[in-house]
Amino acid sequence: MQPFTPEPIPYCGAPPAPDGLAARWNLDPVLWATLAAMCLVALWAASRLSVTLTRRRLAAGGWLIAALALVSPLCALSVSLFSARVGQHMILTLVAAPLIALGEPFEALAGVAGLRRGWRPGERPLLAATVFAGLLWLWHAPAAYDLTFVSTLIYWTMHVTMIGAAIWLWSELIAADGRHAAAAVAAALVGSVAMSLVGALITFAPRPLYAPHALTTIAWGLSQLGDQQLGGAIMWVPGGFVFLAVALAAIFRAFGQRLPSHRPAGQHSSRLIGTPP
Repeated sequence: MQPFTPEPIPYCGAPPAPDGLAARWNLDPVLWATLAAMCLVALWAASRLSVTLTRRRLAAGGWLIAALALVSPLCALSVSLFSARVGQHMILTLVAAPLIALGEPFEALAGVAGLRRGWRPGERPLLAATVFAGLLWLWHAPAAYDLTFVSTLIYWTMHVTMIGAAIWLWSELIAADGRHAAAAVAAALVGSVAMSLVGALITFAPRPLYAPHALTTIAWGLSQLGDQQLGGAIMWVPGGFVFLAVALAAIFRAFGQRLPSHRPAGQHSSRLIGTPP
């Protein structure tokens, strides 16, 4: 007879009951300290790089949103519901990441450290989009997804790589100018197709794919398959359309730059996406 081996408890804890969710904040002191340190260092480096106050404030808002997605009861809910985990990922990659990117974190930190990147921001959006799409597929593949429930290291590897790639992608899209408009359009389309396709495959899967949620969705009034379909739709619709909107904005921007300009001499626009001054 083999000895009993208890199931490992996920990083965010045991699946919560609906009536106890409000109290399930993640009070991990290491996480709180890490998030605070990362935010302060990034904003300090941005001020040294002369990033505008408006952008720094928006970046601070992005860090706050990212922190709430990771420490609020959404963390515990993502143990019970696949749709909550997907919602958490969408908040991190589509809301927090572009705001953080406005603070130019990679350029700011590299500048303070005296390092030089191999290229300027805005010159490699397609590479960033490819990396982001690959990680999106990887971490929503059932085998990799299941591992995040049994290993805290893998759980944080998922979050760090996904939000890091998302910040990189948004940094490239925000900084891209007219010379790289075609690459920016292609990058946004890659992001849109990746999210739409993964979301559609999950939504229309004929059976449940994610074993960790086999017994955790009923308390929330959802079948496992229904929860999975909801999560797929959350990724498919908002995720796909956000990047599609960015691609359309890039197309219109590039088209506008090819029209005769009536701006006074010395005034021009170089950004792909309209961002605060």
